[in-house]
Amino acid sequence: MTNTQQRRIVVIGAGYTGMLAALGVARRGSGRVHVTLINPSERFTERLRMHQIATGQQLGEYCILDLLTDTGIVFVQGWATGIDTAARTVTVSTAGGQVAVDYHTLVYAIGSTTDTARVPGADAHAYTLNSPQSAQRMAEHLKAADRGTFLVCGGGLTGIEAAAEIAESYPNVKVTLLSRGEPGAMMGAKARAYLRASLDRLGVIVRAGVEVAKVLPDGVELAGGEFVPGYGTLWTTGVRVAPLAAEAGIATDETGRIVTDATLRSVSHPEIYAIGDAAAIRQAYGVIHGTCQSGLPTAAHIAENIARQLRGKELKPFRFGYIHQPVSLGRKDAVIQFTYADDTPRRWMLTGRAAVLYKETVSSSPIKTYGLAKRIAISARMLSTTGGRRSRPVPA
Repeated sequence: MTNTQQRRIVVIGAGYTGMLAALGVARRGSGRVHVTLINPSERFTERLRMHQIATGQQLGEYCILDLLTDTGIVFVQGWATGIDTAARTVTVSTAGGQVAVDYHTLVYAIGSTTDTARVPGADAHAYTLNSPQSAQRMAEHLKAADRGTFLVCGGGLTGIEAAAEIAESYPNVKVTLLSRGEPGAMMGAKARAYLRASLDRLGVIVRAGVEVAKVLPDGVELAGGEFVPGYGTLWTTGVRVAPLAAEAGIATDETGRIVTDATLRSVSHPEIYAIGDAAAIRQAYGVIHGTCQSGLPTAAHIAENIARQLRGKELKPFRFGYIHQPVSLGRKDAVIQFTYADDTPRRWMLTGRAAVLYKETVSSSPIKTYGLAKRIAISARMLSTTGGRRSRPVPA
């Protein structure tokens, strides 16, 4: 197959899913595809470790070009600002101006960010973990103050990990975690109790059952009017996806995620695959939520399906089941809740030092997976419980 006959595969986003998708397509379609990877930054961001950056910890530096060495993948650094589905081009804003990148098949892997638009003041006055730059600004703020009360809004896993990390790294800081629900509500009772005891040990004050109505420069205002003072606020609740797909006329859900069919193709534009946080992927138990645990298998699966397309074979449906909810509680503690495929808790859990090692293995696995993906064709089955067959037992 000559270069002019090669299928042009364009991947938007070089996060956890986009990176593996690009590597997987290049490996499986060697000689038959021309793969282009588009990303605003030349640095690969470990989203699983953003709370560590926010507390001033030094992490490994990974350059995207280094991760792509010897793959033949073309890297374009810039923001994807538009998709022309009729012409099949992606407009990219680069340092040298706008360029148009042609595609036969598009892989949409732009990820998601914390939604700071729904609550007044969150965008202007709260820190987020949306990027290494925003996390670094928070780290500088914590280091300069190292005292007083710092507020963490959101009792999901991101908020929990951030609150514990701040409390452990800055013992002079009084960390208050504000949440509408019980932190770790998705976990089993024993895991929740362990998590809460760990936060208590670290001195984190948990205020569950409250709703933040406004973020101010010196604290937050709760629904009902109560003012909670704080010299800094971290916002971790809510998710939004950039409107790139919706603006292009691609079918999306209410949050802006591309709605996919069983094979992970767009229901309105089958030449487009959507993976990771930017895709609304339905399984038997519901739409999967964005995590690295589910995102990497989607990336491996579309690489398999694109390779099947090249060979004229029938595409396979995606099947996925969760296995765990790993939560770090600082650098010296963690809790792992094992789950059924639908992400409901099993009886089993792991805590303490063993859980710390388990969580570190999970957090460091993507980089190792990328190195492996250069040498072998990684399948979704290698990365997950792909059946999704076993859910929480239903009482008679």
